[in-house]
Amino acid sequence: MYGTDEAGLRGTDPRGTDLYERLKAYEGRAATTSGVGKDLVNESMIRHWCEAMGDTNVAYAGPDAIAPPTMLQAWTMGGLSGHGAGPGRSSAYDELSALLDGAGFTSVVATDCEQEYLRPLRPGDRITFSSVIESVSPRKTTKLGTGHFVTTRMDVRADGKLAGTHRFRILKYAPGAAVRKPRVSRPVPVINRDNAGFWDGVAEHKLLIQRCEECGTLRFPWLPGCGACGSAEWEAVEASGEGTVYSYVVMHHPPFPAFDPPYAVGLIELAEGVRMVSNVVGVPYDEVRIGMPVRLEFLRVDEELELPVFRSLASDESEG
Repeated sequence: MYGTDEAGLRGTDPRGTDLYERLKAYEGRAATTSGVGKDLVNESMIRHWCEAMGDTNVAYAGPDAIAPPTMLQAWTMGGLSGHGAGPGRSSAYDELSALLDGAGFTSVVATDCEQEYLRPLRPGDRITFSSVIESVSPRKTTKLGTGHFVTTRMDVRADGKLAGTHRFRILKYAPGAAVRKPRVSRPVPVINRDNAGFWDGVAEHKLLIQRCEECGTLRFPWLPGCGACGSAEWEAVEASGEGTVYSYVVMHHPPFPAFDPPYAVGLIELAEGVRMVSNVVGVPYDEVRIGMPVRLEFLRVDEELELPVFRSLASDESEG
């Protein structure tokens, strides 16, 4: 994603001091100490999370339920009102951001996060947390612009015992500083041993989903095991291609040379009950609606890439 800008490793601020050395001085400083989660780990939030994610794993319900591991950060969030300016809040992170702003790196984008799980969280656990500014990178040049990556590490504890760590990385950058190179080809999907069968089906103009051989549960996207019963035994079955728009977004930004925004990306509920993300075609982006019936077709993007998309049946009726 990025490369080192050798000429900018030792950038200077307007006062002539070494900017990078000043940024590095913040490494190891606390961003939050003695933070306390607003709520105990609870069944309601777990249920809402699982419903939003479509996760029906039996481990997340019932008297012995645990929270989904990926909820780790959710229990530390302050919501719209925040955690306030209590004694656990440090000014170091705000000072670092202000220093970067003053040097011209006024834009920000989240780049990635990493989580490590050490013990399951259960309803009733009291969450506490602390965070530290783990690293500030040398100046980097990216497609967005030139700036510095800032990584924070949060340690999350349940009833005083370390439950996991959450690393969050942002890029503070100067907008428009990088030269964009034109890109004409669509991104190619990553094909691995878990989803190769799906793409083999696409090559034959078939939409294949998985069916657990133990409990019969259908699933998509392709996974190595059943989320309902845990079985690793499955078979591929061909979907009918009929479905409805369960939800959708209209993409305006960021623009990519290979795409022509605005365009609609839909969460399609297939007739078989599973859902998949794909483009909705055959109707203007601002006419896509939840509940709209759609039918599968295959779109040839280039000589090497063909993708399953869904055409609005309303467009077929208007043409007829």
